[in-house]
Amino acid sequence: MSDCPALASSGQLLLVVAPDWNSPSGVLCCFERGADWQAAFPPIPVSLGKSGLAWGRGLHADDNPVGPKKREGDGRAPAGIFAITALFGAAPADSPLAHAAKLPYLAATPNLKAIDDPASAFYNQIVDQSAVTPDWTSCEDMLRDDERYAVGAVVAHNVGPAVPGAGSCIFLHVWGGEGVPTAGCTAMAMADMMALAGWLDGAAKPVLVQLPQAEYEARRAAWGLPALTTRGDSRRPAG
Repeated sequence: MSDCPALASSGQLLLVVAPDWNSPSGVLCCFERGADWQAAFPPIPVSLGKSGLAWGRGLHADDNPVGPKKREGDGRAPAGIFAITALFGAAPADSPLAHAAKLPYLAATPNLKAIDDPASAFYNQIVDQSAVTPDWTSCEDMLRDDERYAVGAVVAHNVGPAVPGAGSCIFLHVWGGEGVPTAGCTAMAMADMMALAGWLDGAAKPVLVQLPQAEYEARRAAWGLPALTTRGDSRRPAG
């Protein structure tokens, strides 16, 4: 049993393990809770931050662990345990994707922005800029010309409340291509991201765990993490 309540109460686990702190890629294994964690489908290659991983602010204990700490603009994806709280995408709110979603769904529009300015009152939030008074000098467009945000999921990093400068706008999303790193998100092929979007279920309290190999091995027993999946069944999650 995990000594982390968030993991103990979750029914869906997304486990990303990278070779080391500075690796810009890793492998994602997804598990469903049964009598024990069971592999949901085969391992997925993922891209991480261009500078690797760093400890983020999430559901894990902040016990001053050894390793880099996440900060805005460092090019690192957050390590630790994080809730997955919403889906987003280019498909409209009345689309089949939105109707099938088992998490809150945010339909991207030209006004939907992810705020990455630490000085903004909306830092680390996704907001409709037409509904607020913008106070930021930088943000990300959630409706993009490329396919990277065609479908994605929101990772609850640095929330409750957000600490300015501790990192913002962390998502699961579509990669720019195999081996192409991100600015700090976790990215994968379109087919894999679509499958995840169909599988993720808010009722199961899905969590993302991201760690370098050495930290995974050191924390596996205490956190109740499953063994890494070297081969899974041939199915993808329904979606």
